[in-house]
Amino acid sequence: MADIFSPVKLGDIALANRIVMAPMTRDRAGPGDVPTDVMVEYYRQRAGAGLIVTEGTQPSPTGKGYWRTPGIHSDAQVEGWRKVADAVHGEGGRIVMQIMHVGRAAVQANKDAAADTVAPSAIPCPDKIPGPDGVPVETAVPRALATSEIPDVIAEYVAAARNAIRAGMDGVELHCASGYLPMQFLSSNSNRRTDAYGGSVEKRIRFVVELLAALAAVVGPGRVGFRICPGVRFNGMDDADPHATYAALLKAVDGMGLAYCHLIHVQLDGQDALDLVRANWSGPVIENSGLTLDKAKAVLAQGKAQAVSFGYFYIANPDLVERFRAGAALAKGDRASFYTGGDDDRKGYTDYPRLGA
Repeated sequence: MADIFSPVKLGDIALANRIVMAPMTRDRAGPGDVPTDVMVEYYRQRAGAGLIVTEGTQPSPTGKGYWRTPGIHSDAQVEGWRKVADAVHGEGGRIVMQIMHVGRAAVQANKDAAADTVAPSAIPCPDKIPGPDGVPVETAVPRALATSEIPDVIAEYVAAARNAIRAGMDGVELHCASGYLPMQFLSSNSNRRTDAYGGSVEKRIRFVVELLAALAAVVGPGRVGFRICPGVRFNGMDDADPHATYAALLKAVDGMGLAYCHLIHVQLDGQDALDLVRANWSGPVIENSGLTLDKAKAVLAQGKAQAVSFGYFYIANPDLVERFRAGAALAKGDRASFYTGGDDDRKGYTDYPRLGA
């Protein structure tokens, strides 16, 4: 029986415990999408996690869609993330970078004026996206990627992964969920292509399979994870048969030796999403979504996952592992400051006290 506080190895990444800090967009990056000193402190405070997965980080200006999200495509950004990685490692923690290209889920005002918005097909995201002032606005019709451009997009991800390792990260996580670019390729309603990257399930999974293979080739498969959410409808996703899509994807990448599959567990008609993963993927699994400590322990005890991740709990509880060990009450996060601290980025971000403080 796996204990939640016991060490575990996910690919080549050794964790001191099985508690993972899930990626969470917090909109605190500075000018040039560079990580700031307050971000360094935020991650340092939470280094007691067995593994931290950073907030979604864009691999290129084109991949950005939200206000003040950090990038990993400039030297200044690499140096900013190096400070984060050094701070986490200095506390004995491990950290991987989630690489997130939003595709069509973008507001032009949030990104460089010259940055394009691209997607598998010229179908806009039906969900509104918050602009610079936080007010949700409609998205524009994206430009459909030409077949000849897809290797260039994969190359952006590869360069981002190299930069992440150069910044001192222990690995990378490919964001294939939440209706962003990889999921837009996977989903039948957002991918209406007629080339080798659209149509059948085998063609729709091709972009993600090639992308994971490319990332594994440059940083090592044991330092590459991926995050999925079969059945989610966020940002306009509505795949006709998520069971078939994700079974095919998982089988296709199962032999690559990747570090882990990070599952955002939502209700899936016909088959439990975790059971779907376990039936088609033999590697380590990180279970996420709606977990309490007791539920997390049960999942680990059943052997269905090797680690568990928490998002919301980590916002107001930088010492979450210690609180779990002590059986202490958890603090509640201030939702009004999830994405902004107003004039002070520290508010609702790095000002939550530790247990007993």
